Amino acid sequence: MPLTPEEPQIHESAQGPRVTPAASRTAQTPRPVPGPRPAAVPRPGRPGPVRPAPPAQRAPQATPGTVPAASTAPSVSAAVPQIQLIPASVEGALDAAEEAVDLLLDTGRAPGDILVLTTGDPHPWAAHELSFGEAAYWALHDAGDDVFYADAAQAKRAAGRPVVVFAANGGGAGAMAAALPDALTRAGALLIVCGDVQQINSVLGAGV
Repeated sequence: MPLTPEEPQIHESAQGPRVTPAASRTAQTPRPVPGPRPAAVPRPGRPGPVRPAPPAQRAPQATPGTVPAASTAPSVSAAVPQIQLIPASVEGALDAAEEAVDLLLDTGRAPGDILVLTTGDPHPWAAHELSFGEAAYWALHDAGDDVFYADAAQAKRAAGRPVVVFAANGGGAGAMAAALPDALTRAGALLIVCGDVQQINSVLGAGV
């Protein structure tokens, strides 16, 4: 059934955090792609991957009045995940996804609980890590120590995580329709979809 956006909030429950739609994002300034790093280059605001060791885990911050996540280790529930929409333009979908990730971490989710999928241009972190080769890139995924960013077309290769954030940042409705079902099967507790609400609901209404 199509979902209707609501006012932005996050609720922690037994099913995991709830992220409800925020206002549509407008086009943002293109993100700079990280340059070469001899040891470690942290992503803005939180530690990034360190070579040759796996990326440093970003410790979740406790927020007064919130209920901490039930588990700090990646796991997938047998229950059907919640689906939350964050309305965003194609240009603003990746920024919306980043904001959702930050909010999830601030409300107690462990970094290794979160998988971010993009339908268009890859996240700068993913593009940078892929420059070291496919094997090294997927080794970071297997380590499960940090938020992992991947192309939505490769969702079948990614393991399930409690929270999947899906950024419809390109490729059109066809790319979303092809990748959203795989994203849903990999979300244990919560699937957050950032993009055009009409397109999202048309895919969801088609039986995803």
